[in-house]
Amino acid sequence: MNYDVIIPTIKDYLLALQTKICLSLENEEQQEKFLIDDWVRNEGGGGKTCVLSEGAVIERGAVNFSHIFGEALPPSASQRHPALTAAAFQATGISLVLHPRNPYVPTVHMNLRFIVVSGTEQQAAQWWFGGGFDLTPYYPFLEDCRHWHLIAKQSCDPFGLELYPQYKKNCDDYFYLKHRQEPRGIGGLFFDDLNQWDFKQCFEFIKSVGDHFLLAYLPIVKLRKDTAYGERERQFQAYRRSRYVEFNLIYDRGTLFGLQSGGRVESILTSLPPQANWKYNWQPQTCSKEAELTENFLTARDWLA
Repeated sequence: MNYDVIIPTIKDYLLALQTKICLSLENEEQQEKFLIDDWVRNEGGGGKTCVLSEGAVIERGAVNFSHIFGEALPPSASQRHPALTAAAFQATGISLVLHPRNPYVPTVHMNLRFIVVSGTEQQAAQWWFGGGFDLTPYYPFLEDCRHWHLIAKQSCDPFGLELYPQYKKNCDDYFYLKHRQEPRGIGGLFFDDLNQWDFKQCFEFIKSVGDHFLLAYLPIVKLRKDTAYGERERQFQAYRRSRYVEFNLIYDRGTLFGLQSGGRVESILTSLPPQANWKYNWQPQTCSKEAELTENFLTARDWLA
């Protein structure tokens, strides 16, 4: 396989997707624009970080592209591929996290990535895709959850009806705070080590997931962004955002991969919310609208039933 050809092709798609997502979000904002920061790293490679701060809709959001390379996989990846630990690698991808201002609009995450590892004496060169998207509501609505998962399913179905249930379960299992015994949100799709088809079909699947992201998220933004809220809702949002911080800093493989590979810290940590709050031993009152999140929504379930 000629990686000098396929990697630029993947990069072209990811950069076009980054631009499309940023323009769509700016259209919702009307006033604020993304700050665009092109960067190069000393260890090899670079990227394009797009950050929007203090918007009317997006309080903090980042849509980041990177293409990096190095002489050895970082531990977060090599532990899954021990035979390739000492092999040189290239990784390119797009990663976004959006923290809306309105507590009734969910936080959202998407990641799409491609990794290729050079061959060694013991192992041939390998490549794989990974990624997915997931939703983290604070004041959830059943119709939003159903819409989110319906679009997720639609992105998978042309490639096999078994994919959505499999990747949904992967997502439920992965975005889980073990120390809290609690899901991060309502899930979506998560897949890794994707190379069971030929390159063309794998790439087409990645593009399908990427192209369905705005179809899944923007209708929820448009529907909820003008919902009235007060200080109570903002405080609960900040409290629940602390769970997001805990997951990203303790478990998230993308964060670990970036930090372990000498990635650009400012870009990696744009995934964190602008404000978060930890309250000691606090629990929402039973049957309150805050308690509804954990009582009725933060559980693995069939959202399309």
